[in-house]
Amino acid sequence: MNLVMSLLEKQLQTHFKKQEERHEKRKDEDYDEDLEEDLLEEDDADTYILSKVSDILHSIFGTHHEEFLPLFEQLLPFFVKLIGPDQVWSDKQWGLCIWDDVIEHCGPHSVKYTQYFLAQMMSFLSDKQPELRQASAYGIGVMAKFGGEVYAATCAEALPLLVKMIQDPESRSIENANPTENAISAIAKICQHNNSQINVNDVLPMWLSWLPVWEDEDEAEPVYNYLCDLIEINHPLILGENHVNLPRIVCIVAEAFTKEAVSSESNVYTRMLNIVRQVEVSQMFTQECSIKSDK
Repeated sequence: MNLVMSLLEKQLQTHFKKQEERHEKRKDEDYDEDLEEDLLEEDDADTYILSKVSDILHSIFGTHHEEFLPLFEQLLPFFVKLIGPDQVWSDKQWGLCIWDDVIEHCGPHSVKYTQYFLAQMMSFLSDKQPELRQASAYGIGVMAKFGGEVYAATCAEALPLLVKMIQDPESRSIENANPTENAISAIAKICQHNNSQINVNDVLPMWLSWLPVWEDEDEAEPVYNYLCDLIEINHPLILGENHVNLPRIVCIVAEAFTKEAVSSESNVYTRMLNIVRQVEVSQMFTQECSIKSDK
């Protein structure tokens, strides 16, 4: 493990060194379009290496959890720098992914590092770069699910920022679809796992109106699992008065299946299918669908 840390440190040092060299070349009097093309290729290569660094850390956190933190701290200055204001957006993106793993796999233990990442993560929820919004929204989601009560206030603070992202007029455009769906999933996780400082009943009708989701299968699964939980307990705000929302719910499930939002091998697929089958036997539902169709 010490050897791995040494190799990662070397890669990160090289990353920042090359970045500074490219910055100086762009100020050189010989700078032109041909040189810029070469520099962009170098940018892409370095970003790829940075993504592999993130993948390695993801794997280690996945197996060692908070036991890895003492070694992680040896590289802490690099991960703080990656999400700094002067870095390019790709550095910030992969830096966020690393901090997302810290939160997800270390839970409440991650709170000792909030001084290094929390303010940036919150600000990136409103960033113009979709990849940064997506990574930040994902981070809030894992914070809600795995962070515990120590993150309850942060989840409540993030909620309006997530809502703003989802309700943006361009939120469903191609480039914004994944950030939007990560935000919808994050709100589901806040409502389900870390809701002590919000009013869930104020959020649920709005959340239901944002469904279906289908672009990000990893995030679609917790969204639909939460929907199934709410339906199975006959939550009045989801089913509506006299089950008036059932046609809407069936349409959500049908579109999710059509878009292959979740794997047919997954447990949530079976849960959704069972809900539809239960609804199908209701004559009242059939009649209501016919009335809505006639309208």
